[in-house]
Amino acid sequence: MKGVAQTFLGLTVGKAVITVPAYFNDSQRQSTKDAAKIAGLEVLHMINEPTTAAIAHVLDERANTDDKMNVLVFERGGGTFDASLLTIDEGGDTHLGSENFDNRMVNLYVQEFKRKHKEDLSGNRKALARLRVHCERAKRIISTAILTTIDIDRLFNGVIFSTKLLAPSLKRLTWTCSRSA
Repeated sequence: MKGVAQTFLGLTVGKAVITVPAYFNDSQRQSTKDAAKIAGLEVLHMINEPTTAAIAHVLDERANTDDKMNVLVFERGGGTFDASLLTIDEGGDTHLGSENFDNRMVNLYVQEFKRKHKEDLSGNRKALARLRVHCERAKRIISTAILTTIDIDRLFNGVIFSTKLLAPSLKRLTWTCSRSA
């Protein structure tokens, strides 16, 4: 892509803003940055694709209004169907979408775990990482399925974590936990 850009512009390209799918996790984002570095590019920003679509839309419409705009972006492809709702005002916010959804899922389950078991797993990096991986996987599954389950054996202090998610409303159906024997 660097070569295509240089040919099109007739200039040497050394810096880039890269768009990535909203569902990319931290490892995939880092791999993309590493690939850009190998290609000789300095990555100035990495932006989720739904955010860039909203920005492109707003750039066309912004001249007509000074008000806050709500933009709904549907992204379909690669086995996913994501919807991102962005509110753009003068300041804008480019840190919206999939990662925020993952964070909210993780936070919801951390709080629920604390409420049910009187134990706080938020300080346990391993448990949080396992929970995040399962939340990301569940989010991808419900983009094409009606129902998915998150099951994590011994998430924290021997507790088996299990919950079901229903698409498209993403309402939690059940919450069950038990201690491993």
